[in-house]
Amino acid sequence: MKTILRLTLSIMFTLYLSAAFCQSEMVSIKGGNYIPLYGRDSLQVTISDFKIDVFPVTNQEYLDFVKRHPKWQRSQVKRLFADKNYLVNWVSDTILNDNQSLKAPITNMSWFAANDYCDCQGKRLATVDEWEYVAMADEDIADARTKDSYNEYILGWYEKPKTFNNEIGSTFKNYWNVYDLHGLVWEWTLDFNSVLVSGESRKDVDTDLNLFCGSAAIGATDLMNYAAFMRYAIRGSLKAKYSMKNLGFRCVQDIKEEK
Repeated sequence: MKTILRLTLSIMFTLYLSAAFCQSEMVSIKGGNYIPLYGRDSLQVTISDFKIDVFPVTNQEYLDFVKRHPKWQRSQVKRLFADKNYLVNWVSDTILNDNQSLKAPITNMSWFAANDYCDCQGKRLATVDEWEYVAMADEDIADARTKDSYNEYILGWYEKPKTFNNEIGSTFKNYWNVYDLHGLVWEWTLDFNSVLVSGESRKDVDTDLNLFCGSAAIGATDLMNYAAFMRYAIRGSLKAKYSMKNLGFRCVQDIKEEK
């Protein structure tokens, strides 16, 4: 009887941990209209209300995920869904390198893996427009794109992007109470390949130096347009199976209208 009780309690505790894992901290985003800088025929885009993860998904969270979903472990994943760089910095399927922080964002991550991670939580990846809508905020206002200080901060990170092993929450909290949209890692979006710029060769994203033209960016006459162009350019150079050391993700969730 005691054995059965212990087994029952163990199962209940496992289910509790699983449920807790699926409830990553999120905040609600009030939708509205905004004008994207690139990639759309029409000027104004309407964003519906949605929720977004406060932080990017961490090494710890993804480690827990692959333990429950072995098909996404490094040795098991199909090359159709992740290239050879997928989790390349891990020692094994379930062990990270000693110099990797469990609280740092997960990187070396394919779109397929990120998409399935979010789906398993009843969430999804943000669209380009949703991501840009939240990311145009600084600490004080919802749209800070015309502020020189905001754009200089972003472009300064593009010049020195080696921040992927910094812990989540290490950058500023923006107007929506969301952290790390700039200054930590690039992030996958649901429709990343809908942008105008495209790259056919893996070499386009093979080295991070090709992605961050910081010295040119700082000297640009229109910092806002240059910052946006950088993001659209990298998205256009990706394919869904690609994995990069500075590319992570976070999830969003639709807000259902009350009837």
